[in-house]
Amino acid sequence: MTSSADDALDIDDFLAQMPFGMGGLNDKMGIELVEISAERVVATMPVEGNTQPYGLLHGGASVVLAETLGSVGSAIHAQPDRLSVGIEINATHHRSATSGTVTGTATAIHLGRTTATYEVVITDERGKRVCTSRITCALMPRERYAPS
Repeated sequence: MTSSADDALDIDDFLAQMPFGMGGLNDKMGIELVEISAERVVATMPVEGNTQPYGLLHGGASVVLAETLGSVGSAIHAQPDRLSVGIEINATHHRSATSGTVTGTATAIHLGRTTATYEVVITDERGKRVCTSRITCALMPRERYAPS
């Protein structure tokens, strides 16, 4: 799978660098990366299987999608000598989704030396905004924090 943006990375190559690929939670939730770069990350997630008791997309699922997108973008920005760790996230849920797929798009707000911040917009299949989130990641020295 290759990203469509000119400055984007190959998704398979990026995931091969990660110690646990997409990670168990992202796999369980069905999150699929579509486009990745430090400036913009896009992914999809099915509503089915990620709902709360009333059959609506769970707000926590939207936050997981948002954190994944911001974390991927900041990890790309942090390479090669740093890694990213989420330190703050918030979300506003605008409308419900009950079926289909949602798409999250993370756009970099700040790409600094020690932090990276993204706005994440999650939309339904009609393009209607379901959730808006903001995530900030700290960029830590890789040799100190990388898993061994």
